[in-house]
Amino acid sequence: MVRLDRIYTRGGDEGETSLGDGTRVPKHHPRVAAFGTVDELSAVIGLAIAHGVPEPLRSELQAIQNDLFDVGADLCVPGEAGARLRLTPKYTKRLEELIDRENAALAPLASFILPGGTPPSAWLHLARNVCRRAERLVTELRADPAEKERVNLEVVKYLNRLSDLLFVLGRALNDHGRGDLLWVPGQQG
Repeated sequence: MVRLDRIYTRGGDEGETSLGDGTRVPKHHPRVAAFGTVDELSAVIGLAIAHGVPEPLRSELQAIQNDLFDVGADLCVPGEAGARLRLTPKYTKRLEELIDRENAALAPLASFILPGGTPPSAWLHLARNVCRRAERLVTELRADPAEKERVNLEVVKYLNRLSDLLFVLGRALNDHGRGDLLWVPGQQG
C-alpha cells in the first residue's frame, strides 16, 4: 500500500527524478515523458467522467484509470518483471471485449468523424489523442537500443487498444454514433 506523508521532497529541485528502481534520471527523460503522459491521459478520462459519463461506462472508465496507474508503475520500473507490477495480456483482452460490446451498438461509419458532440464524448476524443501520444512516447522509448528490452511490449498493446476503445466510447456517448460530427472533405473549398 502506498502512503504519502509528505507531498514535497525537494528531490526534484535540480531537474531530476527517481524511477521506481531508484535510478535518478532527468525529468525530460523519455521514460518520464511516457509515464507522465499516461498520467495526463488518466486526468483527461477523469474530466470525461466528471462531465456525465453514465453507468456502466463510468465504472469501466474508472477501472481504466486504475489500469493506467498500473501502466505508469510498469513504465516507472525498467527491466525484468521480477516482483514488480507488469501489464499482462489480460489487461488488453478486457479492452478488446469492451470495444466489441460497445462497437456492436454503434451506427456504421461512412466518414471520418470530428471530435465533439456531447461534453463527455469530446473529452474522450481528447483522451484518445493523449493516449496516442503516450503510445508514441513508449514506442520511441522502445526504439532506443538501451531501453528496448526494458520496456514491456504489453504496454504498447494496451495503449494501442485503449485509443481504439476511447474512440468507440466517444461515439457511444454521441447517441451511439447518431450524434457524431462527420468530416466533410473540401467543405469550404
